[in-house]
Amino acid sequence: MYKLVAVEDGLTNVTQALNAAGFKTTPLEGEALYNIQAVIVKGNGTDCLSPEWPIKLPVINAAGRSAEEVVEVLRDRLS
Repeated sequence: MYKLVAVEDGLTNVTQALNAAGFKTTPLEGEALYNIQAVIVKGNGTDCLSPEWPIKLPVINAAGRSAEEVVEVLRDRLS
């Protein structure tokens, strides 16, 4: 079964790397957020994630990381 990851807009290279690594990606907005296993953001995520969000899941900051590094961090966090 695939892992669904929400990716903040503007991280096209990260989205492509995640898809190549076998992850399914979705934009960080909309109804699909109920089924995600992790979130990838450009910064610390405080501007796009609500503090009232009822679920706890990995939020990975892509700033300063290559797309491949983000994939590795995600694999580590989900294992």
